[in-house]
Amino acid sequence: MKTFKTILSVACFLIMLPITVQAQEDENFILNLTEFTVKFGHDSNFTEGVKKWNKCYKDNEGTDTWNVWHRLQGKGNVYVLAARAKNWAEMDESDPAGKSCRAIALDFITPHIESTEFNTTRFMSDYSRKTALEGMSIVWVNNFKVNNQMAFNEVVKDVTSTLAKKEGDNRGYWYSVMGGQGADYFVSTPFKDFADLDTDRDNVWKVYESVHGKSKTKEIREKFNATLDDAWAYTFTLVKDLSMK
Repeated sequence: MKTFKTILSVACFLIMLPITVQAQEDENFILNLTEFTVKFGHDSNFTEGVKKWNKCYKDNEGTDTWNVWHRLQGKGNVYVLAARAKNWAEMDESDPAGKSCRAIALDFITPHIESTEFNTTRFMSDYSRKTALEGMSIVWVNNFKVNNQMAFNEVVKDVTSTLAKKEGDNRGYWYSVMGGQGADYFVSTPFKDFADLDTDRDNVWKVYESVHGKSKTKEIREKFNATLDDAWAYTFTLVKDLSMK
């Protein structure tokens, strides 16, 4: 993912969430996430700057792709850029197109950014959805800070395998976070649109209970909760005109 090096060299400008569009490929790729908190009142300046950068990148025959997502809840005006890499070695590759657009990032994007946070994650194909949701425009992202990774993974493996057998596939895409101080894991569940969020469906514990019964479900939920130091969730909408396909 050549854009990774370019963005870091340009005051950490460009990379944002896929979270899910390409995750249906069954491989444990690396997903680089850059979170931008935009200064108050600077949203239109920031988005226009990203559009200028994207145009420059295309005009210079850039080949990298990424998705940009806008967070709905929480403090500040937050965008997340997600870009994939097959492996760490791919990050060593140069990106001439990105370097050609460095001045645009410095002049039209970075002045409107309040803060930036970068995270590197690994896709967990064994626990994740295998099929893409066509027309997906929203993701619900649940984050987990854990104190016992082995026990946490045992529970996730048990629950996701149960869901897959019961429903034919898993509901979300799982990632492990490599380093940093935030979440250790997160799962991104795709939805077509906001109306899709209103669809009635049993939660994962109800599905698990329908297969394993109340006693086993109570036991596995208690085990899961014991592994958590913290958990939180956000909803993100896909910003197609800022993404690069």
